[in-house]
Amino acid sequence: MDISPDSVTAELLGGRYQLGEVIGRGGMASVYAAKDVNLGREVALKLFIPQSADPEELRRQEAEIELLATLNHPSLVTLFDAGTDTRVPAEPRPFLTMELVDGQDLRARIRHSPLPLNEVSVIGAGVADGLAYVHSLGIIHRDIKPANILLAPVRPGEPLRPKLTDFGIARIMDGTRLTATGTMVGTAAYLSPEQARGADLGPASDIYSLGLVLLECIKGEIEYPGSAVESAVARLHRAPAIPGTLPAEWAQLIRAMTALDPLDRPAAADLEMALRHALVSPGSLPGPVSDVHTRVLPAPPARSPLMAPTGASPTTGASPTTGAGPRTRPLHQLNPDAAGESGSESFPLRALARFRAAGRRLQVAVLVAVLAVVAAAVGVVVSATAPEAPAVVHYPAVTGDLGGHLEQLQKSVEP
Repeated sequence: MDISPDSVTAELLGGRYQLGEVIGRGGMASVYAAKDVNLGREVALKLFIPQSADPEELRRQEAEIELLATLNHPSLVTLFDAGTDTRVPAEPRPFLTMELVDGQDLRARIRHSPLPLNEVSVIGAGVADGLAYVHSLGIIHRDIKPANILLAPVRPGEPLRPKLTDFGIARIMDGTRLTATGTMVGTAAYLSPEQARGADLGPASDIYSLGLVLLECIKGEIEYPGSAVESAVARLHRAPAIPGTLPAEWAQLIRAMTALDPLDRPAAADLEMALRHALVSPGSLPGPVSDVHTRVLPAPPARSPLMAPTGASPTTGASPTTGAGPRTRPLHQLNPDAAGESGSESFPLRALARFRAAGRRLQVAVLVAVLAVVAAAVGVVVSATAPEAPAVVHYPAVTGDLGGHLEQLQKSVEP
């Protein structure tokens, strides 16, 4: 696939890329170390196998490549350029140029030794973050495996940053053509059950594959080895074997990611949060993944400080309970002189009103009578407490009706 005439190999690809050594090889493409002579930087160039010369097919592939070239995320290998290699006109070959990551891939890291849980958390959270980004754009990776996860050094002493590469390779290649020839898209050992059955795929397919990758990081071995058919059939008949020494939180997370039903698997964003929790957990334990996403209710409309309470009119001040008309003050509070017109006033108020309406003579008589009653009351109290009978009090003579009343009062208080 990679053998070309010397004249073609020496020619700049796309008029700007000088190919170097092969640094990776797969079933559909080879990756070269290359140099962008226009910008003077080292890049990685993925050159796909020769494609059909059908113009419609080439346009579709170019559109897919252009879509992938727009992706930009810290957990994704940055794509710089895309195009079609037409140095051999009869064998057009799509290509991608991307950043050249100076580091090993996860497959080489697993071969060295199983990973501690805190390192698994870093890798899993980073990949899940990238998946959440591309899933939100409607793109599915379809080929999550250790060889497609590069470990890029950031700073000395800091954990390696995972970078996911080979996004959308299955989108670029014609899936119907591959299926027709009996070739499965993706790597057999990491296929989701729906991929193995040839069913429609969704974001949950990437979550399943990532679950197998994390389990391989922990165990140090592939969960479903063997030929493509053996590996694909095995996952349909048994769940992944999780080590009994694995903490319960990790075992529960791996089971959720590798659930047979795609609807039972967590979303990439929820998975990232659970794995980030393990980075701050003393025992490197992931957080829980809820089965049902929290339903966000719409926020209530903002209330201005000048708005009236519920049920009240801001202009009339209606009661919250009745909601009828403006609030009114009691009549006697608005006009004290009108108190006598209300039927609910107390007896002293009614008596005072009648006293004011009476004539002058009657008012004097009433006052004298009141004084007499008070004096009589005082006399009774004094007679009850004094050792001797008090002297008879003589009032001055008064003529008329008032005099007669006073005489009767005088007689009533005599001992």
